[in-house]
Amino acid sequence: MSCVIAGALFARRDPRLLKIPPYLSLLCIVVGVAWLFMLPLNEYSRRTYISENALLPGQVHTYFGGSDQNVFRAYRHEVSALENSTNAEVNDKLESIFRGIGLKVGRQNYTYHSSGNTYSGENVYAILQAPRGDATEAIVLVAAWRNVKGEFNRNGLALALALTRYFKRWSLWSKDIILVVPPDSRSGTQAWADAYHDGHDSSKVASLPIKSGALQGAVAIDYPQEGRFEGVHIVYDGVNGQLPNLDLINSVVNIASGQMGMGSTIQEMWRHSDKYPDRLKTMLRGMLNQGLGHAAGPHSSFIPYHVDAITIQPIGNGWHDEMGLGRLIEGTFRSLNNLLEHLHQSFFFYLLMHKERFVSIGTYLPSAMLIAANFTIMAINLWIRSGHEDELVTTADKQEAGTPSTTAAERDLVLPLGFVAAVHFLGFVPLFIFSHAPATFLEPIHHGFTIFTVAAPFVASHVLASQFTLRKQHYQLLSSFSLLCLGMFLSALATLNFSLAFLVGLLSTPLSFAQPTQSLVMRYGYSAILTALSPGVVVTSASLLSALGLDVILQEAAFGWDVWGMYTPLVIWCVWWPAWIVGTFVVLGRPVDEKLKSA
Repeated sequence: MSCVIAGALFARRDPRLLKIPPYLSLLCIVVGVAWLFMLPLNEYSRRTYISENALLPGQVHTYFGGSDQNVFRAYRHEVSALENSTNAEVNDKLESIFRGIGLKVGRQNYTYHSSGNTYSGENVYAILQAPRGDATEAIVLVAAWRNVKGEFNRNGLALALALTRYFKRWSLWSKDIILVVPPDSRSGTQAWADAYHDGHDSSKVASLPIKSGALQGAVAIDYPQEGRFEGVHIVYDGVNGQLPNLDLINSVVNIASGQMGMGSTIQEMWRHSDKYPDRLKTMLRGMLNQGLGHAAGPHSSFIPYHVDAITIQPIGNGWHDEMGLGRLIEGTFRSLNNLLEHLHQSFFFYLLMHKERFVSIGTYLPSAMLIAANFTIMAINLWIRSGHEDELVTTADKQEAGTPSTTAAERDLVLPLGFVAAVHFLGFVPLFIFSHAPATFLEPIHHGFTIFTVAAPFVASHVLASQFTLRKQHYQLLSSFSLLCLGMFLSALATLNFSLAFLVGLLSTPLSFAQPTQSLVMRYGYSAILTALSPGVVVTSASLLSALGLDVILQEAAFGWDVWGMYTPLVIWCVWWPAWIVGTFVVLGRPVDEKLKSA
């Protein structure tokens, strides 16, 4: 037994073991990426199902139609007449309509400021009190005046008004129904949801004059197109990558396909073969939307308050009309009306790759965790390496054994800790600048800051090398502390926003192998690779590859930070950017030890 312990202690001191972690780290990256691409296979994904039996989707007969179509056309005529009216004039008209139906009406003003622009307006909403309820629970129907693309939601609002009038005639409701009409889908809905849950800033958003009970769900109608449609597009992405309960999406799909004979799709996959390529494309599109963390529709503002919400958009050209969409929404509301408790049995963390196929968090989370683990492995490896130094002379016994010798070295922690902490603190500077700069200056500031970011490691390397004696240990500790922070942040983020953690981790993988080198070609070649993957260059490249301009992306990020509470800019500038600065600084470093050896 003593021989085994002695052998283990000797093996632990063997420096050849320190050669294993880089390969283990690379293995984690490869397996993590491969794991993601295996998810669309049948063996790793499963079919969707309804977990909450009380929903009973498609089990009731819907009656919306017939004479209600004339009501819809009348409301569409009135809404069309208001297209060029002011927000106040529109709300005056809607308020008179609501009161004519017999609903309680409330109005709310709000004003947001972002990138030098002012986003202000007035929401109007009406509450249909449930004949069989006690005002403790409610369902929300949202019909914004304009959708997220700025299109006039003529048919959506007319349909919402017709449905509300239709719902008023029924005595089966056990939950209140709230119809919300914000002037836009981006800021208006956010102001209303914040105020309803008392999470608003009273200096920007007014409180709601009337309220109902706890919100059990929300459905938004986005119907700007004219004519008949083929199916519906279900938009479900929430702010910061949060998702509604999967039962809500499954219920709408079940009602649309089973009861209405209506097609449904997700993630703008208008044609889906349910084969591996389409599954993978759908999953990656969902990951991109989740990673960006922006609001995909008026429903997104409700999800942070644990209110399951979706947006329904008619798509294509087919034989379905507005009455079919109304019956779909009626069936969905009838299902939500059956709930005895808040949706909780199904999944809140999932990746959809088809409207009827998904993977849960237990299946996909290891992919991001392996990427994050590679940073931690390299951080521990560099910490161990920094505590040892190679002996210049080996004993005769060790020369015969063929093993090099190492001795313990005292770690100098002040400079590496101070540098890493300072760089992470500096991350708040671009976060503040890009969140408060006027829109006209965002693009020039971005280009200037990108140039500064690329040049900063070169300047810092020259200045610190002239002021301090930087040894190999300093660079090892710098990289160790930085990678440890990066791995820790991404591991925690993966449980909240898997896609953002995975994307940032994948773009940061070259940092795991950043180290000083004597070769000039290797030094500047590797720094060029890191530069191509720097935050500023990646954002600029994304704007060129997408149909959006750089100024639009920067304004959207600032708006998300100021209005939606989107934390994607925080992750970019306070987690990814500092790690990139430290990693590039390490690659450009020339330790004193190596200079002496080369001399």
